[in-house]
Amino acid sequence: MPTNSALDVRNVSVRFGGIAALNGVSLSAEAGAVTGLMGPNGAGKTTLFNVISGMQHASAGEVFINGSELGRRSPAARAKLGLARTFQRLELFGSLTALENVMVGLEARRGIELHPHRRAAELMEMVGILEDGPALASSLPTGKARLVELARALAMNPKVLLLDEPSSGLDESESVEMGKLLREVAAEGCAVVLVEHDIDMMMSVCDAITVLDFGEVLTTGSPAEVKANEAVQQAYLGIAPESA
Repeated sequence: MPTNSALDVRNVSVRFGGIAALNGVSLSAEAGAVTGLMGPNGAGKTTLFNVISGMQHASAGEVFINGSELGRRSPAARAKLGLARTFQRLELFGSLTALENVMVGLEARRGIELHPHRRAAELMEMVGILEDGPALASSLPTGKARLVELARALAMNPKVLLLDEPSSGLDESESVEMGKLLREVAAEGCAVVLVEHDIDMMMSVCDAITVLDFGEVLTTGSPAEVKANEAVQQAYLGIAPESA
């Protein structure tokens, strides 16, 4: 049975031939909180995001958004239920302006959003790039392009927001600002699920973290609990175990 979480992933497995990319993975994310998903390359983080967003069918398990079981619903159907996502590799429309990219995110709400141009501008102001609205997306530096992608996802008015390495390509100060922005988004009632290799960001921004290892959950807990976990220290934080 699903929990009261905004996002509830229950015992999800994915197999590619004889290879188990995910094996019985469970994850929950609460509205108003930032939930982190950690693990090395190949741990299954992006595969899990693909299952949640409908880009990959699970071999077993279930995914719920606000109590609604997603089954094999399309990505578009999941978006209408309140799911939005960004990608590790930037996925902007380079020939459109930054503002037009954000307006694309409003298309799914056609008939609901009465003033799409104004709303897109408000979202760009929220993420701090209003002045870049007329610029072609292809001309923007990585940091601002990431913010355009975030604004476009927020244009979907998501209940659950999946972010795949949003600080990739950002410098330290930009990463700090991104972390602050994600806390603000969560404070508005959204369940933010964050995949990120920036450990400092994860520890400072997340309310809870799940760690994947070879497609399985290694541990779940608060940032302090995860940081103190010996297996996590050895595998992901580079801390050698204490000698006996």
